[in-house]
Amino acid sequence: MRKILLSLAFLPVLAAPPAEAAPSPKWTVPCPDYGLSPSPTAGLECATLRVPLDYAHPERTIELTLSRRAGVPGKRRGVLLMNPGGPGSPGLAMPAQLARRMGGSGLPDAYDVIGFDPRGTGYSTPVTCDLTPEPRGAVLGPYAEGPRDVAATAAKARAVARQCATASTKDLLPHMTTANTARDLDRIREALGEEKISYYGVSYGSYLGAAYASMFPGRGYRIVLDSVLGPGGLDYRAQLRFAEGFDDRFPDFAAWAARRDDGYHLGRTEAAVTAKFFALAAARGPGFRAGTWNALYDDALFPVLAADWAGTARAAGGPLDGDNHAALQLQVLCNDSDWPGRIGTYQLVVERERRRHPMFGPAAANVNPCAFWPAGRAEPAVRVGGPGPANVLLVQNLRDPATPLSGARETRAAFGSRARLVTVDAGGHGVFTRENACGNRLVLGYLRDGVFPAADGPCR
Repeated sequence: MRKILLSLAFLPVLAAPPAEAAPSPKWTVPCPDYGLSPSPTAGLECATLRVPLDYAHPERTIELTLSRRAGVPGKRRGVLLMNPGGPGSPGLAMPAQLARRMGGSGLPDAYDVIGFDPRGTGYSTPVTCDLTPEPRGAVLGPYAEGPRDVAATAAKARAVARQCATASTKDLLPHMTTANTARDLDRIREALGEEKISYYGVSYGSYLGAAYASMFPGRGYRIVLDSVLGPGGLDYRAQLRFAEGFDDRFPDFAAWAARRDDGYHLGRTEAAVTAKFFALAAARGPGFRAGTWNALYDDALFPVLAADWAGTARAAGGPLDGDNHAALQLQVLCNDSDWPGRIGTYQLVVERERRRHPMFGPAAANVNPCAFWPAGRAEPAVRVGGPGPANVLLVQNLRDPATPLSGARETRAAFGSRARLVTVDAGGHGVFTRENACGNRLVLGYLRDGVFPAADGPCR
């Protein structure tokens, strides 16, 4: 039986044999475009970098693909690496996105802004589990109505785990971890010839940044963690928090829909909209709850969600609905943490969460392929925190459906005097570059101007 890891040990960063110095990237244009038009990477330069597959045995390497938007001479203060989360989300387009959204702020001019497809993802050496569309959502189990549903989900989860273990990239599987991706960040730093890097990461990217700041505390300049996971990363506890986030966030949508009842007819009060949710969930099945949770990520999705509820529209799949994204996400989650291995444990937790969080708890608590994962833990999990400079800024919406405030508070406590936590009175997933003037001003003030908050508190 795989048990949840309760006591995390420091990761042995210095024990691995030294790898050869990383060569400087050779930047070329154009960048890969993910098959999209217009290209999301237009205007960027790209390069490849070889990094060890296993840093304890650096002789075998894999490839990372990097992107760059160069800073303005005379204004440049270093490099800013960016990560969009996931895990499994490609990041080459992030420098171009930052330039579009914050181009007039001076921030893109102050750094060489670096994006990258993390190991296993996209145009970096990719992994696969050879998943067909149906099991690609296996990271988060469907809403379970009872023990039989958990057992049925477990059978499918076991098959997905077996498929990952026998896929064509199975030899890469054990090395897809947050710790190794943090080491990749440091190899990028070295290849760029920088003593220190600044970093911005959102969602899972917050955990990657926390891991880097913990493993390499002297090599970070200005670190921003947005929409912050707890110090255990995307473990079973973080998965359970999805239901907490659903409860925090849903009232925002209910109030929005109630004000527009003349158009959508979902209820004239928040209570009526909530009752409509339960009625539709009973009629449409578990996929309805998952679709609602996904739409709570951003206010801009509320009209699509309301139209879906009203039966006048259906949300389409996104560009991250492929095998590579699902495979890398599973591999990182399952390799990073120990998950319960007994189906009975999930059945008990599902019933507990049904009482605590009836809207989404039995989905967040359901079993996933990590319970049957074939790869053993190669090393202890990263312990977030430890000594280092006071340079870690955490920014967090109060009503985040995926990374609720409780996780951010735990990561803040793990960093102690090294960190500040600033909260934003808003809902949704992601603070910076969104429609929130206070949050944008706060992050800009730190990354661009070096203004580190004197204390925790609300964004004013």
